[in-house]
Amino acid sequence: MREYSTPQTVTVPTSGNLTDDVVRNAAEAPDTVQFSRPDGKGGWSDVTCAAFLAEVSAVAKGLLAAGVEPGDRVAVISRTRYEWTLLDYAIWFAGAATVPIYESSSTEQVHWILSDSGARAVVVEDEGHRTKVEACRDELPELAHLWVIEDGAVDELGRLGTDVPDDDLEVRRSAGGPSALATLIYTSGTTGRPKGCMLTHDNFQTELCVAVDELEQLFDTEGASTLLFLPLAHVFARIIQVGAVKARTRLGHSADIKNLLPQLATFQPTFILAVPRVFEKVFNTASQRATADGKGKIFDRAAEAAITYSRALDGGRVPVRVRAQHALFARLVYGKLRAALGGRCEFAVSGGAPLGDRLGHFYRGIGVTVLEGYGLTETTAALTVNLPDAQKVGTVGRPIPGTAVRIADDGELLFRGGQVFTGYWNNPEASAEALDGDGWFHTGDVGEVDDEGFVRITGRKKEILVTAGGKNVAPAVLEDRVRAAALVSQCLVVGDGQPFIGALVTIDEEAFPAWAEHHGKSGRIADLVEDEDLRAEIQGAVDEANKAVSKAESIRKFAILPHDWTEEAGQVTPSLKLKRNVVMRESRDEIAALYA
Repeated sequence: MREYSTPQTVTVPTSGNLTDDVVRNAAEAPDTVQFSRPDGKGGWSDVTCAAFLAEVSAVAKGLLAAGVEPGDRVAVISRTRYEWTLLDYAIWFAGAATVPIYESSSTEQVHWILSDSGARAVVVEDEGHRTKVEACRDELPELAHLWVIEDGAVDELGRLGTDVPDDDLEVRRSAGGPSALATLIYTSGTTGRPKGCMLTHDNFQTELCVAVDELEQLFDTEGASTLLFLPLAHVFARIIQVGAVKARTRLGHSADIKNLLPQLATFQPTFILAVPRVFEKVFNTASQRATADGKGKIFDRAAEAAITYSRALDGGRVPVRVRAQHALFARLVYGKLRAALGGRCEFAVSGGAPLGDRLGHFYRGIGVTVLEGYGLTETTAALTVNLPDAQKVGTVGRPIPGTAVRIADDGELLFRGGQVFTGYWNNPEASAEALDGDGWFHTGDVGEVDDEGFVRITGRKKEILVTAGGKNVAPAVLEDRVRAAALVSQCLVVGDGQPFIGALVTIDEEAFPAWAEHHGKSGRIADLVEDEDLRAEIQGAVDEANKAVSKAESIRKFAILPHDWTEEAGQVTPSLKLKRNVVMRESRDEIAALYA
């Protein structure tokens, strides 16, 4: 059993909580710009540390006045925006815990999370979200309050708390220590029912004290800033939010991904946080534009030169010819590519899914170093990360200080550290399965550790899919629902590392003849896999399955296979469970066609 650990390099607070950062910032640097908000005119309006403390305090007083007690759970359903961060800290000031819910979540998912968490209150972004909550509110006896951001929730809470004394708020804010629950983040399980990961203030403090110190070139450089556009319901974005507040790094929010490039141009971040799909889109868009302008061949040569240059850096010596070619394209091409990220961006942090060697080398070659890391919701984001001065493209870096990694006998990656969660909410069985008696967290991923401690992910032990956008998807809930259709025999949901979720579907050979006769069809299943009526029938089953999940988890494309999977052919076990690896291997061409 191979093991590697990185010694602790910073002191983690043994008292206090995450709200101390906001109080300290206002006291030490009241006029420092902490946030920049869209001003509605294409520019940005600044929020100082002192102003942020005042706004957080006002909203927190409103929560106290509404009856929110220490330890209560308050849910937030919203796209990424300034108010999300404001509410997060206000909830912590009130001594409560935040329950983030993806704004794209289905009504079923919203119902389950609000019910399981026992949320006392929920703040939603708009009327669409309100409708989802109201649809199940009769079954949520503990939910006492519902506020809508676009209907003035922040001002409403501020008015509600006008009579709450400052001393009362300070008592509540300072009462919670490191072990207090900071958030319940629900993550998909193999059954499709989300599990609430309990993350404490200490989990965040451990993660951030180390991360801000290790990534000093990102957070603590002159004029450091980042534009956050990933969902704050995801722990990956959340940790950057908290890190920016801790380091007083200027932070902006954007939920308008379609207009992200113009916002990057005006905000001009020095570093960004993204999932591989964003880096792929920037690359693909640049390539397509170059081709449309008749400069496709030049772009291709420039890309290869960037990749060759970056790979040569790993070798310790860049040949003169490679250096000269790189310098040429730096003047002609690379500056324009960096401009797409705002012009000042030198670093990017990538996580949620594998980036890939080629893309990593391309970005480093054009002057934007992408630091790939690895972590899970259960580990408060990063367990490992590549650093500006300690990077191996193609790996997810070394364990961050104070963290140990172990390779189990079956190749599974196990981790131990202060950022590892305390367990799943209301689910001791799942907690015991994930955390062993010695405190090792079982990730469900398979990997390797080299002699220098760099970790490489080689596969997934568990069946959770992670799309290129970093979305965790449990295939079982979709597969079960598609299989519920009378005409369907089997369904395999795919999409690990891909831009969207797809599915392979087989037809029930006993149900098919009656369906074919009713629709006036002749021939075998194999003859009709592209038949419009048959595809419409399966599309109906897919649409029904998609109702149970968010848009990001939904099946976008499917293929009907000409033959069923059977025990005799080796694709199904005696207990009728699908042998996923066998089917994936045998159907690789069909899967590839879904993403062609």
